[in-house]
Amino acid sequence: MNNIVHNLGSNGPEKCPNFASILRTMKITSADFVKSSAIIEECPKPTKNEFAFIGRSNVGKSSLINMLVQRKDLAKTSGRPGKTQLINHFEINEDWYLVDLPGYGYAKTSKKNRAVFQRMITTYIKERPNLINTFVLVDCRHDPQKIDLEFMEWCGMEGIPFSIVFTKIDKLGSSSLMKQIAQYKKKLLLQWEALPPVFMTSAEGRTGREELLLYIDTVHQSISPSMYIKDK
Repeated sequence: MNNIVHNLGSNGPEKCPNFASILRTMKITSADFVKSSAIIEECPKPTKNEFAFIGRSNVGKSSLINMLVQRKDLAKTSGRPGKTQLINHFEINEDWYLVDLPGYGYAKTSKKNRAVFQRMITTYIKERPNLINTFVLVDCRHDPQKIDLEFMEWCGMEGIPFSIVFTKIDKLGSSSLMKQIAQYKKKLLLQWEALPPVFMTSAEGRTGREELLLYIDTVHQSISPSMYIKDK
């Protein structure tokens, strides 16, 4: 299953910037909160494709999720970083799950809590059989951060399909944005032969929604739950 996603990603929206305008974007008809889980065993039964979103605290994850599903308060936003502390499942179109994962790298919590969050995240990402793709959110305003690069490297080493989503692109001018993106690509290509799919987004400007939803829909339609549901 991982190879399917990676192969799709190699020809993804990054190399076809007008792709979303050519094909019809996925229509979100429903988006409902399902449950919050502290451990993977509490998550919903793995019978539907799942797409997870993760990033450093204060990267704008909740705002991006709300923009994608066109709901103002589906994912709870907060002025206090590190608010998301559980694995949050949302059912989209009664067909697939969008998963809001706890942010990593929030310094203002205990070392014990950070260890708990890290264990929760890594266990979920490695062991969740229906996790199709993990979207790693990166604040485009900052230079490449060690914690982001290490997380992406870990995903690569574990064979976990992931995509990079740059957030808050409305906060930079076009030249500054391109400079920041180039820095990240240069850093990643020191370790990688090819880059994963890359998306540019702004929750405030509603930028990148069509490209993300098109990518999700393309991958979702290519993978049937029968590929990972085990016979009883």
